[in-house]
Amino acid sequence: MLFNLRILLNNAAFRNGHNFMVRNFRCGQPLQNKVQLKGRDLLTLKNFTGEEIKYMLWLSADLKFRIKQKGESLGMIFEKRSTRTRLSTETGFALLGGHPCFLTTQDIHLGVNESLTDTARVLSSMADAVLARVYKQSDLDTLAKEASIPIINGLSDLYHPIQILADYLTLQEHYSSLKGLTLSWIGDGNNILHSIMMSAAKFGMHLQAATPKGYEPDASVTKLAEQYAKENGTKLLLTNDPLEAAHGGNVLITDTWISMGQEEEKKKRLQAFQGYQVTMKTAKVAASDWTFLHCLPRKPEEVDDEVFYSPRSLVFPEAENRKWTIMAVMVSLLTDYSPQLQKPKF
Repeated sequence: MLFNLRILLNNAAFRNGHNFMVRNFRCGQPLQNKVQLKGRDLLTLKNFTGEEIKYMLWLSADLKFRIKQKGESLGMIFEKRSTRTRLSTETGFALLGGHPCFLTTQDIHLGVNESLTDTARVLSSMADAVLARVYKQSDLDTLAKEASIPIINGLSDLYHPIQILADYLTLQEHYSSLKGLTLSWIGDGNNILHSIMMSAAKFGMHLQAATPKGYEPDASVTKLAEQYAKENGTKLLLTNDPLEAAHGGNVLITDTWISMGQEEEKKKRLQAFQGYQVTMKTAKVAASDWTFLHCLPRKPEEVDDEVFYSPRSLVFPEAENRKWTIMAVMVSLLTDYSPQLQKPKF
């Protein structure tokens, strides 16, 4: 299981003598032979004897044997910039005692300089899991197929599952239960809405979604969502009327109207989304206990200040919960950890 190495090192039982055990890795005694490399530079192998090079190779094999498969390395691929996804993942994985490695488009070009298959296999040999924030869902599908380690969707054009986990934890904390809640989506038929459609009914939540004409959710996602709603006895309403979607809703939800990669469509989108701003007028037709969610970053045209900064807005607890839910994802995919708290009533 992942854990913070410093806690172990601060334990007096592990500090006695030259030898101590850290995750089954025993530090050896100081070298008793003539090979002493501590404090030297490595600029060229010309400066090293055959015995010194043999020692480094011997040590490499030893480290590989003792440390590999310890579940402490996370590759992070970011084709799109991020605040919450990067910060929550890096700080969360570090708290668990792991080492996150951040890779931008300047460091890695998926399917360009190297095939996705080769990238997946290289990452599998050096990391224990990969979180990828990409443009195309198909790239994630290929990585998952070719990799031998868990692949986590940090956002794609089709889904954003880790955001929805944070949303649900926030609602669970606020309402004490998710079953029976009505979620009112007002905005684009995008990856956030798709992820809600793939999961809300499984908790017994109803979904009422309003999108402008031409910006409806993906047809294949809609078909699955209709099936989930039927299986779980929940309501699924898809409309072009924001007030119809907000009517009786416990949770008003929106997101950016212009995602990364859609900048050229800005003028067209702003025109199409006229009337979709969430305001107190929207809230008047919602349930009396209504709350508001937005995954951030937020633009004023999407929701006005009166709603966004109101006591009913849960956007900042929602942002914090990105950290705790991504930590839960990583721990659950890499370990057999069992929670100590009593299971909530969902």
